[in-house]
Amino acid sequence: MIALPKTNCILSNILLACSIVLFAAGFFPHKAFLPGLATWPTDRNGSVHRAPFDKVIFMVVDALRSDFVYSSDSQFLFTQSLIRSGAAVPFDGHASPPTITMPRIKAITTGSVPSFLDVVLNFAESDTTSTLGHQDSWLAQIKAKPGTKLVMYGDDTWLKLFPGFFDRADGTTSFFVSDFTEVDQNVTRHVPVELARTDWSVMVLHYLGLDHIGHKSGPRSINMAPKQREMDRIVEGIYHAMEMSAHLKSSLLILCGDHGMNEAGNHGGSSSGEVNTALTFISPKFQAVYEGSDSPRASTSEYSFYDKVEQSDIAPTLASLLGFPIPLNNLGIVIPTLLELWPQESDKLDLLVANAQQIAEIAHATYPEAFKKFSSSQACASANSDAEILSCAWLETRHAVQAVKRSELSTPQAMSLTLRFLKSAQDLLSGTASNYDLFKMAAGIGSGAVSLILAIMSIPDGTFDTLVSGSAFALIVLCHSVTMFASSYVEEEHQFWYWVLGGWLMYISFKDQRLISFYSLPPIRGLLMSTVTFLFGIVRHFNSTGQKYAALPSISSAVFPAETWLLWTSTIATYALISRCLTRRASTWAEAGSRQLSLLPVPVCIAAFMFKVAFTHADSPELLKNFQLLSPLIAMTSRYSLVGQARIVFLGIAHMLACALYYEAPWKKQKTREYPGDSFIHTFHNLLGLFLLTQTRVNNIPVFLLFSIQLSLLSTEPHLFNSLAEISLTSLLFQQSSFFALGGTNAISSVDLSNAYNGVSGYNVLLVGVLTFISNWAGPIWWVSGTALLIREKEQADGNSRDVNNSSTSALAPVEQGPKGGEVGGMQGSHGQNLQSASFTHFALLTLFTCASTLSVMLACTLLREHLFIWTVFSPKYLYIAAWAFGHHSIINGLFGWGLLSRLSER
Repeated sequence: MIALPKTNCILSNILLACSIVLFAAGFFPHKAFLPGLATWPTDRNGSVHRAPFDKVIFMVVDALRSDFVYSSDSQFLFTQSLIRSGAAVPFDGHASPPTITMPRIKAITTGSVPSFLDVVLNFAESDTTSTLGHQDSWLAQIKAKPGTKLVMYGDDTWLKLFPGFFDRADGTTSFFVSDFTEVDQNVTRHVPVELARTDWSVMVLHYLGLDHIGHKSGPRSINMAPKQREMDRIVEGIYHAMEMSAHLKSSLLILCGDHGMNEAGNHGGSSSGEVNTALTFISPKFQAVYEGSDSPRASTSEYSFYDKVEQSDIAPTLASLLGFPIPLNNLGIVIPTLLELWPQESDKLDLLVANAQQIAEIAHATYPEAFKKFSSSQACASANSDAEILSCAWLETRHAVQAVKRSELSTPQAMSLTLRFLKSAQDLLSGTASNYDLFKMAAGIGSGAVSLILAIMSIPDGTFDTLVSGSAFALIVLCHSVTMFASSYVEEEHQFWYWVLGGWLMYISFKDQRLISFYSLPPIRGLLMSTVTFLFGIVRHFNSTGQKYAALPSISSAVFPAETWLLWTSTIATYALISRCLTRRASTWAEAGSRQLSLLPVPVCIAAFMFKVAFTHADSPELLKNFQLLSPLIAMTSRYSLVGQARIVFLGIAHMLACALYYEAPWKKQKTREYPGDSFIHTFHNLLGLFLLTQTRVNNIPVFLLFSIQLSLLSTEPHLFNSLAEISLTSLLFQQSSFFALGGTNAISSVDLSNAYNGVSGYNVLLVGVLTFISNWAGPIWWVSGTALLIREKEQADGNSRDVNNSSTSALAPVEQGPKGGEVGGMQGSHGQNLQSASFTHFALLTLFTCASTLSVMLACTLLREHLFIWTVFSPKYLYIAAWAFGHHSIINGLFGWGLLSRLSER
């Protein structure tokens, strides 16, 4: 029968999972949309205005930040010449968060504001629930025209969002970030063929290579300039075809990015680099209308170069330029600059009014009471709310249009009023894109509260045997929960953990000085903890994280690229340390089996190091310059695929794990007085470390060497920790701090995909998801295993003390012999029980923290749901806290922490 505390703990974790799902269902609902296609009013057959274009070539360059095209550092030289000549009209396209591909394509094609839930659906590429097949879009409008064909080449997200729309297509996965050459060549090879054909009306090209370069090595990568030149040559080829081919004379080329990227090469957040994209309309026809703009322009920190437009503005603008009804759910505004293509002022007004009528229908459906109540100018005098003011603005716009017909108001004045209404409606309706289900959110919070109560009840009596440890744990949980209500603290959460860990290490160093005179204090503890604290200071400077100081130089971004010898020397030392530890364990296998087993760790570790060198050569070759010792290794590994090399490493690790399970099976009865499973847990820890190195950026590999030294120092002094609670608190602080020290943040943009495809030849949502999680949580996972070593050694030291104290009585007691002569009672039995109890207590304490932090984030998201940063700060934090709770706490701390230690204690 399971003891009551364990039952409470298990129920707490189950309820925690339920609360996360319940709250998410209410907080991230699918956005309601109007079904069907927009049609022209019954009193008109088609557009009454001549459409300047009949074909569109929509060229998306993934992560095309505005400065990549418009700045003086850009290699889009031909595109810049078009801007100067007037053949291209440039804009700064604003991509609203979340700045990832799927929701951005939704905004571009429908003109609507996607749900933040699309962040999750974007990573699950097999998901089909987020399809736009039944929603109105400019693709659907063109598809509905008789005799039209659509073709698409590139990111297969388009094929998933628009199933059955494209008559010819060749899709590539957007998450296979290891490739940035072939993925674009597969798109470009179709372009000349399609340009020669006359049967299509829409050609979508979505290039992924530039985004992949950003993910792999950032916007300053040496591969970025060649990629920009490659994209510019494609623009040049298309433009020349538009000039020379008669069937392309009325074609429009749109060059744009779906989102930008930050200085780390990632995206998903709301930084200036992530939300500012290039958006350029290109056609030879423009030269007769526009004089051109100066290009290139000087870069700014805000990445601002030309007039800013919303990406949702593309949908109504295309509707005007190609002559079809504006999509039903559109919240975009026809770009005023492009209205110059219509010389008549009345035509411009008609296009804006059609846009206003379409958005007014959405506003009326969203705020029916306000639009019904304020239907006269007299009632508008008492308008107070935003919805009421918007209703009155629409009334004023309608009156202005009628006044123009009566020649009582000039057309430019009416256009100004219409644009003002459109902007107000866009701002208001975009802010109401998510309709919260408060009942589900409350149910999630209630479940989370019960989970927290059960977690508190699961803490065994006597866990906090000192007032300081109990007070410290409670204070940390409380302070962390409170900080979740402040956006700045969420963005800079790493600062909280860095300062708390530093203070805690200082406390561990000097906690017993009050009991001993200064001169009689053994120096070992102070020296050990001073070294641990010093190493932690180095670790925290490996990566600049958060938002405020993310662009500051760090060891990873500034020191290692300049001093590559330091990077590779420390990397080699890290692999050598693991190889030495595994070789020592394998020598015991040789005694029980084949002698060749003692040599197994060496080739596996060498293969792992060779893979990392080959990966770096393909990913960030600048990190290999000035370190010629690796040149022969690079020449050797370049002949083999990275996927094959990674699989060899994984197979080698799996082979050694199988040997460890066979020769050091922790559940086998021991013939000696050695603690059961002692050897296995050390072997498992080193194998896990080797696997985590494989899933880590090479810049961060030396951090694990420092982790190993810290763990070794913490294990040196047997009685460094007075209680298990102190170990658990130390573990919690190291797990949280290591996540941020390796470059993690609470922004979607910091998700590292560079190692998500190690050993995977194609997209597999489960494998890629697991590898992505491991690569981003490598530091915390390592410390979970390290904590298991600390707990086991703590119990071993305490057990030895108990044995010494009871030696006089135990010497007189008979020793029970097992069937093979091993001792199964006495010392080992008690140690097993103590280890089981210790492992559960540790997991219960971590459960308490996880429940408290999750509940605080839920409350923050609920109370601050109207906050300006709800979708850029608090919503991403909720996704991260869900990953911490599900992936790290339940699976890693639960199964591999508590589960492994409990198994080791069995006899």
